[in-house]
Amino acid sequence: MPPLQRRVLLGGALGLVGAGAATAALLSRGGDRGVITALPDEAEPWAGSGPLDFAALRDRARALLTGGVTDTADTDYGRPMRVLDRESFEDWEAMDRSEGRTALWADIGPVSEPLAFTNSYVRLRRLALACATPGTDLFEGPVAATAIVDALDLLYRSGYNEHAEPSGNWYWWEIGAPAALMQTCVLMHDHIPAEHLGHYLAVVDRFCPNADDRVSSPGERETGANRADKAAILALRGLVGEDFAKLDLARDGLSDIAEDGANSLFRLVDEGDGFHRDGSYIQHGHVPSTGSYGLALLNSVTLALALLQDSVWQVTDPELEGLYDAVDRSFTPFTEDGLFMDCLRGRAIARPTQRDSHTGPEITAALLALAEFAPAAHRDRWRSLARGWIERSSVPHFERMDLRGIRQAKELLADASVGAAPRPELTRIYPNMARLLVRRPGWSWALSMSSRRVAGYEMVGGENLQGWYIGDGMSYLYTVDDPLQFGDEFWPTANPYRLPGVTVDSRKREVVGVGHDMVLHLPENDVAGGATLDDRYAAAAMDLVAEGSSLRAKKAWFVVGDVVCALGAGVSAADGRAVWTTVEHRNRHEDGDRRMAVDGAFPDEDTDLKTSIEGASWVHLPGAAGYVFPAGSTGLHAGRETRRGAWNDIEQGPTTGGGDTEVHTRRYSTLWYDHGVSPVDVSYAYVLLPTATAAETAVWAAHPTVAIAANTTAVQAVEADGLIAAHFWQAGEVGGLACDGPASVIVTRSDDGIAVAVADPGRTAAEVVIELPYAASEVVETDETVTVETGDKARLTVRTEGSLGATHTARLR
Repeated sequence: MPPLQRRVLLGGALGLVGAGAATAALLSRGGDRGVITALPDEAEPWAGSGPLDFAALRDRARALLTGGVTDTADTDYGRPMRVLDRESFEDWEAMDRSEGRTALWADIGPVSEPLAFTNSYVRLRRLALACATPGTDLFEGPVAATAIVDALDLLYRSGYNEHAEPSGNWYWWEIGAPAALMQTCVLMHDHIPAEHLGHYLAVVDRFCPNADDRVSSPGERETGANRADKAAILALRGLVGEDFAKLDLARDGLSDIAEDGANSLFRLVDEGDGFHRDGSYIQHGHVPSTGSYGLALLNSVTLALALLQDSVWQVTDPELEGLYDAVDRSFTPFTEDGLFMDCLRGRAIARPTQRDSHTGPEITAALLALAEFAPAAHRDRWRSLARGWIERSSVPHFERMDLRGIRQAKELLADASVGAAPRPELTRIYPNMARLLVRRPGWSWALSMSSRRVAGYEMVGGENLQGWYIGDGMSYLYTVDDPLQFGDEFWPTANPYRLPGVTVDSRKREVVGVGHDMVLHLPENDVAGGATLDDRYAAAAMDLVAEGSSLRAKKAWFVVGDVVCALGAGVSAADGRAVWTTVEHRNRHEDGDRRMAVDGAFPDEDTDLKTSIEGASWVHLPGAAGYVFPAGSTGLHAGRETRRGAWNDIEQGPTTGGGDTEVHTRRYSTLWYDHGVSPVDVSYAYVLLPTATAAETAVWAAHPTVAIAANTTAVQAVEADGLIAAHFWQAGEVGGLACDGPASVIVTRSDDGIAVAVADPGRTAAEVVIELPYAASEVVETDETVTVETGDKARLTVRTEGSLGATHTARLR
């Protein structure tokens, strides 16, 4: 799996470059998928005065990589320019340029080693970028250019060539090295001798011959981000080598012409890798990773589209609309005012140089780049969203973007015709990645679940070494006033056994995933998902089957407007160890106030503390939320602690050179239920009131608007004025609502009528039958999967088979 940080500098089409009638004619001959299988003998491949001007295309590619024309005196470009200047100068100073050398940089070893030559290509690419970017100290420096050319030759002769036998990680050979090599060749094309260039094309042809095949695993087909990376490599290789066939392969690889679109990057899927119809993005078969592999795919596809734009290889696949839809379904909902939520960043959460505050601006840049050649409706919406993210961002957007992204963002902000889109209000379940997302004007909340279909965690290459519980019901609360909750050293300093929302066995876990073999945990449970209604309500559930433990629990969450209710039932274990459920584990940052008000009493001191608050009815954590606990709750504890940790504790792979060893200190406020040693059939419950004040929390606790209707291993449910929301683990009844088997159900009744939402998150039933506690005489509308029998107690039959955990709705009067 890729150990290197996936980051491709983005760009969009830079305008027409000689396109005209002949190009249009050629494009029209590609069939219904817009594919040109061969160029007519009598046609010029480029609509201009002569043959295709590859030099012009390479100039455009170079502009895409460097950011194009920028004002080097503009301070907004300052940080990325300074970073490029500093890092390239450090590379230059440390580079071994002596005769007889076996390594280019002492800290990454001899170039005969696969990881060493891959990382050497990455550094050479950075040097080449500095040489090609106006305003840097190395810009157009002849000495540096000569050194880069000589270094490329050394890497070819001593490490990466078409005669070498691969060892180590396949990614180094097939994506990491060729991507950096081809980008360097684009940037330094005019300096590289033709003979040398031929060698580099030959090695890429061996290890990345097309976007379809995994060379190291014959018969394995590339999907998702890996396919996108290879398509971008092929586009660059075609431009460097002036090879029509390679450009054909780049274009066709995006659409997977070889297998009639089976692995097309534009086709929405229902299973496996890629963008799913429900908005999920999956990589490695089971891992939700929109903000890591999904972003890598978007970056590489956008680069490939831009490289091929306005040429005979321009992508005209009608399914390209699927990519645009995926942006709206998969990326924009989880972009939190310039951040991208960690619940969808996979093992990338362990990378100190790739935080949520880095991923957010990168997604902004990706959308602005893609918008340059997207249809107007998408372009206008994305630009409006991007403006809102930038203007509300909690981090300096321009300091986290590349030069091209900054230029596009500045152009956007200067365009008075584009208004800023407001924060969204939505409540959505993503069944195929077992995520629940709630967005409100002042806060956002996300939930990560897992099942035999969706991985609880992924570890490989020394990354995410303590991520054992991130998929076991971890919740993420972001507030407008505290947006950096997870981006401010949370992952190296948080207690991995006390992640918010998670029920755990206290057994000491072993660190795994240090080597190249992937560790991917798929728990044994079926249920992980739920139903949503009207973007205001949700019922979600997860049947917890703990890894390496006898711990079992039925966990459910209900969203009612601005209230989140969490229930647990049947919490049981028989291993002789303590079990607990964490309500909150809040990062109070380096010097924040950890004090919590308990039933109105606010402590004077902020010392370390670990104490029972048995019998407390509510707790308030300033700047975060109110927490309400039903009468009879037992085992409730509160703690204040100062925690220390280094990124190296959770990331020891080559992505960051072994991880940052600097020890960071953060202060935490924690609430948890201690269920005792080997608990038997224990339950818990708490209500989360995001951004509520202490006074509002006290009022809500005294006069709750949501009540727990059931919390057993048979049914978990809440009631509110005109609402019943339940997860049935088996056939049962609550509040007059009956269900004949496992399902998540939401029912609301108002003057407008009755609304019903039903889902089978376990995907075990062919149909679900619901009997309502209300009379209905008229069917207003239903999904095709719902059949209604009106009467004194309306009855609904919902065909859930094959619906992949999706929500089915009906409206009655």
